[in-house]
Amino acid sequence: MTESGKPILYSYFRSSCSWRVRIALALKSIDYETVPINLIKDGGQQFSEEFQALNPMQQVPALKIDGITIGQSLAIIEYLEETRPTPRLLPQDPKRRAQVRMISDVIASGIQPLQNLSVLKQVGQENQLTWAQKVIRSGFNALEQILQSTAGKYCVGDEVSVADLCLVPQVANAERFKVDLTPYPTISRINKTLLALEAFQVSHPCQQPDTPPELRA
Repeated sequence: MTESGKPILYSYFRSSCSWRVRIALALKSIDYETVPINLIKDGGQQFSEEFQALNPMQQVPALKIDGITIGQSLAIIEYLEETRPTPRLLPQDPKRRAQVRMISDVIASGIQPLQNLSVLKQVGQENQLTWAQKVIRSGFNALEQILQSTAGKYCVGDEVSVADLCLVPQVANAERFKVDLTPYPTISRINKTLLALEAFQVSHPCQQPDTPPELRA
């Protein structure tokens, strides 16, 4: 925590996991400071001793808040939900809540880690695009099917939930890896609806303190 007592978010503008948390902070109107961790520069600033002490997984995001440091985006969001419950990001109904968690896990465990920077480094430069596309398409095939039965205006019904916080950054990843989104009308529709909301705009990678000038919008 800083002198001002503001939470500190260790973030990288393009990190989809950081973006999830930035959306939650914006929706809950939590004022915070950003400490950018550049995942590319200096061989990756997340590998510095200083940052490893903060987050042994050497990944962003990490949030310093209320005297503790939390890593892992979904754990951070759950903590914010439990300590600052308005507006709620998990439905009250247990069945809907389970659906939100299922969709969040499909993205956070089943898609994003497989196309993460650390994995792409392992598959080799020439295979990165095809690998990422294959992984995202496979996950989106399942996700589209799930959303057809859970979606209202958003991923689960008509309230923004943690599932939506996971969806938008993952669609941005898909676009970055040039995945054709035509086969995914439900994903595309929900994504478009969410991107019109202020919390999704202010948290967007093109609007961050560490966004390079050429990518700002």
